[in-house]
Amino acid sequence: MRIVGDRVQRPLSLRPSAERLEEGLRFVAEMAALGNASTFIPKGVYRFRTQAEAEEQRIASLARGIAARSAAARATGR
Repeated sequence: MRIVGDRVQRPLSLRPSAERLEEGLRFVAEMAALGNASTFIPKGVYRFRTQAEAEEQRIASLARGIAARSAAARATGR
């Protein structure tokens, strides 16, 4: 078994701390900023031999999409 990442599960609380509330608000703001943004992955059915191939395709698609969005933002002055 391969373990990827080191995410720590935060405990649930009825009274969240200010830090957790701010973190949640940042997350919501980032999602709202994306709006109906695409995942940048072209539609279709993909079959990969390994998980590494799938991850490579995902990263390449994200890089192309982020580059295109950055270029558009520079062109509009945002």
